Amino acid sequence: MTGDETGRVIYLVLMGCVIGGYFFMSGRQNLGANARAAMLWVFIFVGVIVAYGLWSDVKDTVLPQQAVQSGGAIIETPRRADGHFYLTLDVGGVPVEFVVDTGATDVVLNMDDARRVGLNPERLVFGGIARTANGEVRTARVRLEDVSLSGVDEGTVRASVNEGDLDISLLGMSYLDRFARIEIRGNTLRLER
Repeated sequence: MTGDETGRVIYLVLMGCVIGGYFFMSGRQNLGANARAAMLWVFIFVGVIVAYGLWSDVKDTVLPQQAVQSGGAIIETPRRADGHFYLTLDVGGVPVEFVVDTGATDVVLNMDDARRVGLNPERLVFGGIARTANGEVRTARVRLEDVSLSGVDEGTVRASVNEGDLDISLLGMSYLDRFARIEIRGNTLRLER
């Protein structure tokens, strides 16, 4: 649990204690009714916590992931709760989720995604070096065939496979340069051809 989440929990517990203390002190003569009201508030409080927890599990299916307009000329994707933008590209028919990373020079696949799209990392030559926030990592240059974004054929895309610990693949500037305009408006990333 992060510091912000811990702070929120402490705040909610204190708020619950204040509300409960008010009910207890204001109606000491009628403790049975107050106990029922307190239990109702406890159930409401627990219900809100459960709904919040479930929302994080179902929001990806409820909220749109990426939208295409005008035959693929405009692509929009919402900012997720972690503050990043994500796009899903089909690579040889396999959907691969990428975080949009304007600080990355290339398209970079992690080892798991490389395997999923049919690359064999054991046979790749990791002759390149990438300098990341976590230090230097070895990379292997690859060509991704039959790449498409929301049904728009992107053809062949040059990429690298990262030998290090990379949680999610990166969609860097070598791919983003295919767009004439990149704009962040509010919580939406808009890519225009």
